[in-house]
Amino acid sequence: MTASSPGIDNSPPAANGTPRRAAATFAASLAFENVGRRYGDALALDNVSLTIAPGEVVCLLGPSGCGKTTLLRLAAGIERPTSGRVLINEQEVAGASRFVPPEQRSVGLMFQDFALFPHLTLLQNVAFGLKALPRKDAEREARAMLTRVRLAHMSDAYPHTLSGGQQQRVALARALVPRPAVVLMDEPFSGLDVQLSDNMQEETLALLRETRATAVIVTHHPEEAMRLADRIAVLRRGRIVQTGTAEDLYDHPAELFVARLFSEINEIAYRAKGGVIETPLGRVPAPGIAEGEIAILGLRERGIRVREPGKGLPGRILHSKFLGDIALLEVGVQGFDAPLRVRTHEGRGRPKGSEVGIEVDMSRALVFPPAFEA
Repeated sequence: MTASSPGIDNSPPAANGTPRRAAATFAASLAFENVGRRYGDALALDNVSLTIAPGEVVCLLGPSGCGKTTLLRLAAGIERPTSGRVLINEQEVAGASRFVPPEQRSVGLMFQDFALFPHLTLLQNVAFGLKALPRKDAEREARAMLTRVRLAHMSDAYPHTLSGGQQQRVALARALVPRPAVVLMDEPFSGLDVQLSDNMQEETLALLRETRATAVIVTHHPEEAMRLADRIAVLRRGRIVQTGTAEDLYDHPAELFVARLFSEINEIAYRAKGGVIETPLGRVPAPGIAEGEIAILGLRERGIRVREPGKGLPGRILHSKFLGDIALLEVGVQGFDAPLRVRTHEGRGRPKGSEVGIEVDMSRALVFPPAFEA
C-alpha cells in the first residue's frame, strides 16, 4: 500500500478542519456453520449457524456467559471450533481439516480493554498492523487514520495519557487501518460512561459505514445493539435464539427471554382454554399453548396508558417514582391480582392514591409459554 493507495484518503483535512473520509475496504462475508465449542465437559457453543453479508453490521447480544465472545474468538482464529466450520468469503478458515491463522484472515479485532501497547506512541500503536509496508508508508497510513479519528495532534503521546474515549478511538483506528475485510469488536463501549458511550457508538458506526467493512460487535446492552446493528443475533446458553432486525425482535420476539431483553414487561400467568386466554382486558389468542396449560401474558410497561377515571379499567396509583421525562408507576388495576408497572409521561404529577383509568392496546400484547430457567 502506498500513499496513493485506496486505503485512506491521505489528502489534508478540509478547510473547516473536518477529517477526510476513510476509504472503502473489500468487505467479506462471514459464516458459521453448525459451530460448536467445548471446554472439557462445558459446552460454550452448541450448533451455531449464522451468515453475515459483506458490509453488514451484526451485533451478538446476550447475557454474560452465553457464548458471544467465544464466537468472536473463533472468527478471529484465536480459538478453534470443536465442531462445524467458519468461512470467510465462502472459504473455510476453521474446520475439521483446515485452520487459517489469524494473521492470514484479513480480520481486525478490537478488544474490550482496547489492548493498546503502553510503550508505543499512538502513531506506533496504529501502525503496528502495517509491518508489511515500508516504514514511511506505514506511518503515513497510520497518521491519516489518526487524522480521521481526530487524534493526529496526539500522535506522539502514549496511551496512559489518554481518556477512555480517546483510547477507544485509537483502538478503532488500529483495527481499521489495515483495511480488514471483517472487523470484530468485543464490547468496545463497556468501559465508557453513558454519554461518552453514546457519542462513540455514533462515531464508530459512521467509520464502519465509511470503510464498508463487515462488522460483528459483541454487546450485552439491547439499546446499543439496536442503535448499531443491521441485524441482531440473540444468544442464550450457547445457542442462537433469534436473529433479525431490531424491529423484528422488538415486535415479534420468539420467546419470553427475547421480550425481556428489549423491553420491561408485566408478566401475568393464565391458563389457556380454547386457544385463548381470558384477561380483564379481553380475550387474547394463545397460539402454541396446549389446552389447560399455563400461558404468560406480557404487557410492556411503556405500552400501558394512564387515563382519567372512567376511561378504561379502573385503577389506583399505589406508588410513583420520578424518572425525568417519565414516571414509573405501580397501579392496582381492577381484575389483576398484582399491581401493573407502568412507564409513562402521563403519570407525572399524579400522586399516590390517585384514581385513574388504564388502557392497553391488546393487539400488541405478547403471549408465551412459561420461561423455565435452568
